[in-house]
Amino acid sequence: MKAVVRYPIRLLLSDMDGTLLGPDHSLSPRTVEAVEALRAAGVFFSLATGRPPRAMRQQIEALGVDIPTAAFNGGTLVNPDGSYLVTHYIPREAAVITLELLSRHEEVEVWVFADNHWLLRNPHGTMVPREQHALGYAPTVVDDFTAYLDRIDKIVGASGNGQLLIDLESVLQPLVAEQALASRSQRSYLDITAMQANKGEALLTLAKYLGVPLEQTAAIGDGGNDPAMFHRAGLAIAMGQAEEVVKRQADVVTGSNSEDGAAQAIERFILVSR
Repeated sequence: MKAVVRYPIRLLLSDMDGTLLGPDHSLSPRTVEAVEALRAAGVFFSLATGRPPRAMRQQIEALGVDIPTAAFNGGTLVNPDGSYLVTHYIPREAAVITLELLSRHEEVEVWVFADNHWLLRNPHGTMVPREQHALGYAPTVVDDFTAYLDRIDKIVGASGNGQLLIDLESVLQPLVAEQALASRSQRSYLDITAMQANKGEALLTLAKYLGVPLEQTAAIGDGGNDPAMFHRAGLAIAMGQAEEVVKRQADVVTGSNSEDGAAQAIERFILVSR
């Protein structure tokens, strides 16, 4: 664990689900007020999430985010006007390997994000209603994913069997090494993205874009895809409900997302430092 940074933070990059959003995927008034206070203090604020760009619009508007945001775990950086600053697709070979492996397991629902759509073969999967509620739009049902193999932003293996996803992560990562990354964004989701599509690279790109030194950046999150930005940031903050392996890679731990932990962190570790 690094020593806690003692100088003012100029950029905060925040995860969304499990961090900025409560268990019901809503923004609390306290969180909105904390982000407003950040921006009033001259601190840049942005989002880094496994979600697709179209599933971030409501939160971007509610929080007044006016700088690029990172979707698909950093695979796509989106300008405030909706245009893309950076895009990374999963290489075709890695996509084929991933889809073949995940499809072997009946307990795993396989989702593909491409062409601004959420694609799946089985619309009746038990995880679908939860994801549709979180994203705010319905999936597109396809017979297979072949037509999209060259332009896939993200593949997700969704399952209520968390241990199975842990096992699949350990099996899959060596198979797609140097082409793609497999990480659990939440206990029920195994995300596969391009190698360059990680939140650490997103933070680096965003900091350079804004002219902010990395030592003056902070990152906050709760999932297995968040330590990538923890390792880049000057200050890394883990949510209270995060797994221990995530907490150990952060500088400090705040409250859970059911306790407005993100707002607590902003108030305690960032605004106070200014």
